[in-house]
Amino acid sequence: MSRTFAIGDIHGCREKMEDLLAKIDPHREDLLIFLGDYLDRGAKPKEVVDVLIDLARDIPCIFLRGNHEDMFLEFLEYGTNKTIFFANGGLKTIDSYLGASPLASHVQVARALPEPHRDFFAGLRWYYEDGDHIFVHAGIKPDRPMDLQDRHDMIWIRDEFIFSPTGIDKKVIFGHTPFARPLVKPDKIGIDTGAVYGGSLTAVQLPEEIFVRSFR
Repeated sequence: MSRTFAIGDIHGCREKMEDLLAKIDPHREDLLIFLGDYLDRGAKPKEVVDVLIDLARDIPCIFLRGNHEDMFLEFLEYGTNKTIFFANGGLKTIDSYLGASPLASHVQVARALPEPHRDFFAGLRWYYEDGDHIFVHAGIKPDRPMDLQDRHDMIWIRDEFIFSPTGIDKKVIFGHTPFARPLVKPDKIGIDTGAVYGGSLTAVQLPEEIFVRSFR
């Protein structure tokens, strides 16, 4: 029997991620949907991506783009957002890939990226949907169909989405905004439970809405 799991913001917390995956014990017929923010703030973002790349060789996985991947990719390409990227934990990612000081240029970091990691980041999706759910990093603009959603909203929106009815007939599964425990509303479920801040890393099995959490 196949199962679907959505998994919240990892932020370089490799140990919690591996513990959560062990609890899920995924099989080849399952589907794992990762909601973004693999990078920044935590100590092991490169190792997290290594594990995810290996996992996807055996288990069907969908990887969404979070605001932290978006900042990282902008930094790699242009280097013009260095201040905001570093202020949001980007130095942890730079250190993980390069072991370098804040003086490292975006060109140096881009050159240090292994080819499988380049492919991983290039393949990130903005959202994914099945028959009953929409999976997205941060949320959506209420009362707007998915083909008219702004990408900035999908990776950055907070209160306007969280505290308003979505106005759509599918339940939205999202991360980005940390809660002490999963947020469950009739039209949405939030599963960022602050793993990098000492909280748990959370997954939800769907459609059963069974939560799996790692506090390791």
